[in-house]
Amino acid sequence: MATEKGDVQVRITYDGDKITAVKMLKQPNHPQTTAAVPKLIAETLTAQSADIDTVSGATLTSDGYKESLQAAIDAKGA
Repeated sequence: MATEKGDVQVRITYDGDKITAVKMLKQPNHPQTTAAVPKLIAETLTAQSADIDTVSGATLTSDGYKESLQAAIDAKGA
């Protein structure tokens, strides 16, 4: 997903229907992004969905992350 700060792309790994890992394939080279990514991944593993909170100070990255994550989840179900 394209954001004003740069592209965001994630890959998710499943064990059955459970999300076991999230890997950032593309992310903006920005300090707020670097700080936000571990929080976004941790929330994803807890929520097991793209219904997670935006990280304060990294709204654009958070929104791009959630869109990319939802697209990956949707692709698994296709």
